[in-house]
Amino acid sequence: MRDSDQYRDDEYMTVLEAILFAASGPVPYPQLAETLNLSTNEVRLLARRLAESYQTEGRGIRLLFHEDRIRLVTAPEAALFVEKFLGIELTQKLSRAAQETLTIIAYRQPVSRPVIDSIRGVSSDGVVRGLINRGLVEEAGRAETPGRPMLYVTTQEFLQYFGLSSIDDLPPFDLEAETPGEVQILKE
Repeated sequence: MRDSDQYRDDEYMTVLEAILFAASGPVPYPQLAETLNLSTNEVRLLARRLAESYQTEGRGIRLLFHEDRIRLVTAPEAALFVEKFLGIELTQKLSRAAQETLTIIAYRQPVSRPVIDSIRGVSSDGVVRGLINRGLVEEAGRAETPGRPMLYVTTQEFLQYFGLSSIDDLPPFDLEAETPGEVQILKE
């Protein structure tokens, strides 16, 4: 952190935690940097340290990192109690087809439906629509290949559903066959 700042790192982490608690959703790093009068990299470092402290101390909250945003969420190990307290069932079971499709998207993102269908050996149109409706998958542009198929990626809700802090927390997976050619996204 900057030597000239009036706050120490732990004070910045306290303020960061309070801001994320008060926020109604994911907060972009640049907005946090502006609010805290720090660089984006300094905020990223603070956020990682805060996340590590939650894990180390076994706290009931976690930080969820997705793209250039961060969000305060409940710890996955507390999910059953939170669901019971709220009187709702947050965790709905995914069908085998949904699990397969979600796995393909998570490990190959961005990926098109024709590639998903090729890997699964069956049409995944309805399954992908269901995953989009549940907020676990979203469209991320179009591939620069013939037909310009839509590309799909996982969402922040995906990370929260599986109790991951970031997509980097996915367990290692050996992809047997790579997607043919480079996939490039065209933002609409």
